[in-house]
Amino acid sequence: MENLSDQQERERIAQLAAVCVCSNIRRASRAVTNYYDSVLGEVSNLRVSQAILLVIVYLAGPQTMNDLAKMTGLDRTTIGRNLKPLAQQGLLTLTPGDDQRTRIVTLAAPGYEAILRVVPQWERAQAHMVAGMEQEQVAGLLGQLSAVAARAQEV
Repeated sequence: MENLSDQQERERIAQLAAVCVCSNIRRASRAVTNYYDSVLGEVSNLRVSQAILLVIVYLAGPQTMNDLAKMTGLDRTTIGRNLKPLAQQGLLTLTPGDDQRTRIVTLAAPGYEAILRVVPQWERAQAHMVAGMEQEQVAGLLGQLSAVAARAQEV
């Protein structure tokens, strides 16, 4: 049988687990990502994370891998791993930059076509996620997520 201090510790840990910002955001992120992936998967083999990379390069124009890493909040190794399959599919090109370590990422014509193919599905997924929310609520949610991300980067 647990003594009182063990029970109090268990309750303390249970309370922390229930309100943990990290675990709740990760759970929500997985659920939302899986939903978007399933909707985009109806017309493409792209995951939403890949579609977002294509869109970033489309909107920003050719970028270095380092600049893409900064834009997405990912480290350079992760961005390289994420770009490789897109380049292998011919959706992006990776060309040498000014020095040996720099790679320039450019959207290829099939990448643009892939974006056009998934945009209607992306819009449908987005509409589903914000259904029943006022525009101010959506803006508030996105603002809170940005604030949480900024707080996490404070050291």
